[in-house]
Amino acid sequence: MRSFPLPLALTARLSPVVVLATAGWALSSGPLAAPEAAEKKPTERTTENRSASAPSATQVAKTYTAAPAPCTALAEKTVKSLVPGAKTAGKEIPSTDTELRRTCSWNALKGYEYRWLDVSFEVLESDEAAERSYEGRLEEKSGGGAVPGLGDAAYSVVNLATEDKQQTREGVVVARASNALVIVTYNGSDFESKKAPGTDEINKGAIKAAKEAVAALADGRD
Repeated sequence: MRSFPLPLALTARLSPVVVLATAGWALSSGPLAAPEAAEKKPTERTTENRSASAPSATQVAKTYTAAPAPCTALAEKTVKSLVPGAKTAGKEIPSTDTELRRTCSWNALKGYEYRWLDVSFEVLESDEAAERSYEGRLEEKSGGGAVPGLGDAAYSVVNLATEDKQQTREGVVVARASNALVIVTYNGSDFESKKAPGTDEINKGAIKAAKEAVAALADGRD
């Protein structure tokens, strides 16, 4: 069988890095504290200490604090059906902060059929931040539609690209679950016919992977 070079569009992936900063505070006291403060009644000190240790009303409780392992997010049979010939273990993409963002990739050429699948998890500081990021991604991916019953909100879009007469069809699903995002990218090409797989095949495959990834996110919750 002849060897077919992959289109440039299939050989590059950008993995944006989410960097979050946190800040704390310090409390100090010294031997020069006012005498009357040292003479407070025990009940007053107890009340004061309780107030100091109580959580701030402005603190936000996070549903998810870390991204789960992406390469075990999908069942082996799912990987085999979506990416025939790929190693089911997948390959995790390096990240500068694996607590906040993790991505696994599977790809394979079987015969003349090529498939590529990415599954990414992103954990943000709050539900509101995740919702803003979700809405921003939808603005970049126009022409799709909502996916009911997937996370708190989900969106799916499929596009066709042609390069050097070779078609590639790519589906993207973005799902939000509380303060986390799940992003699935699934594409394919046929290097013999130069055609791409059908829209329905790519869309259903991306949604199937997204559903399993959202379930894996929930299972890995702290």
